[in-house]
Amino acid sequence: MFKDKKVLVTGGHGMIGRELVKLLIDLGAIVTVADISENTNLSNVIYKKVALRLFDQCVEICKDQEIVFNVAGIKGSPKMCKEQPADFMVPMLQFNTNMMEAAMRASVEWYLYTSSVGVYQPAEVLREADVWKTFPSPNDRFAGWAKRMGELQAEAYSIQYGKNNISIVRPATVYGNNDNFDPENAMVIPSLVRKALENDVLSVWGDGSPVRDFIHAKDVALGMIYAVENKIIEPINLGSGDGISIKQIAEAVATRFNKEIKWLADKPTGDARRVFDMSRATKYGFKPTISIEDGVNDTINWFLENKEIIDNRFNAFKNKGEV
Repeated sequence: MFKDKKVLVTGGHGMIGRELVKLLIDLGAIVTVADISENTNLSNVIYKKVALRLFDQCVEICKDQEIVFNVAGIKGSPKMCKEQPADFMVPMLQFNTNMMEAAMRASVEWYLYTSSVGVYQPAEVLREADVWKTFPSPNDRFAGWAKRMGELQAEAYSIQYGKNNISIVRPATVYGNNDNFDPENAMVIPSLVRKALENDVLSVWGDGSPVRDFIHAKDVALGMIYAVENKIIEPINLGSGDGISIKQIAEAVATRFNKEIKWLADKPTGDARRVFDMSRATKYGFKPTISIEDGVNDTINWFLENKEIIDNRFNAFKNKGEV
């Protein structure tokens, strides 16, 4: 499906985007990457530095493209979502609205929208069909609603214009190489890795009891390929379907760095459980390939090999005027 196709990947310089670009190149696609960052080491692509908050730039990059993967987004910790909600919500609403409208005007063959686990209310099992029966978690409501609006925009195009060419994927808690390792605003795995390396004791918020569904960025990229190849137009979860506690992750990281753990029980613990029902994605043939053990070790190895350059990369919370 992708051989010799002109494919645009927004956010192609990021954690998921890089893995997706590699897969698309291997499949023979002619890949254009659109990103706010400067291109450092992506090869065999057409690279365009753009600001997706500007609609005219979105229109320009969509010209002549046949398939668009909108992977651009802002990823950060629950702490950042609580303290800087506008930095999540406003840019994501603009990214989503601008890119989908520009792609539809360009009459692309297929469009993939990257939603999030944040659209769900916490539950024992997160099923795709339950999203609109509830509200996003209070811990995720700004980013969660921004992602929901993108899904609703896709539905609006389907109703008004008969545009049934949009896939929607909802990744679980994503981690992997090229993640954001800034301890002030990173997600749980990269934050723990950075803290373990730089401190004598690994301090962890809460008691470690929350359970999450983790998925490596390489598997998210694979799921995106599956969604477009199969022309899936119903939202699909991309996760493992297995719950792993924060305590288990922290212990694995602490063991790797030979550090003791200090639990900060007075700090917020987050939602108790977020684990995906994977039956819909499995029906289409998707299955994650990377275990949490292998994935965490791979992420730690990448961090250790690249720690000198990590803080020089674009950070949406520290480069706000550039987003």
